[in-house]
Amino acid sequence: MIVKYLRNIFVLILVVFAVWMLFIDSNSLLIHRELNEDINDLEDEKEYYKKEIEKDKKAIKELSTDEGIEKLAREKYYMKKDNEDIYIIEYEDSLKTKTKDE
Repeated sequence: MIVKYLRNIFVLILVVFAVWMLFIDSNSLLIHRELNEDINDLEDEKEYYKKEIEKDKKAIKELSTDEGIEKLAREKYYMKKDNEDIYIIEYEDSLKTKTKDE
């Protein structure tokens, strides 16, 4: 029964054309699927970087004031004023301890 249809030249040309367009051509379905996956990955990356930009803008806004700069200097770099003393308190669970194996 299938052989009967494949003898028709129009059906044979249609089948060859469909196979060519779906798998072999440079604009094939497989290549389009890969490109769509790449587009989705790039859109996800774009959203990630937009969030990072917003976070950086917020940090820049905080650091544009004298209070923000002072806070960063005190917390990250342990800077102090001339008449101050700084005490760093570390908890036992944050300290690295040597084990018996070391």
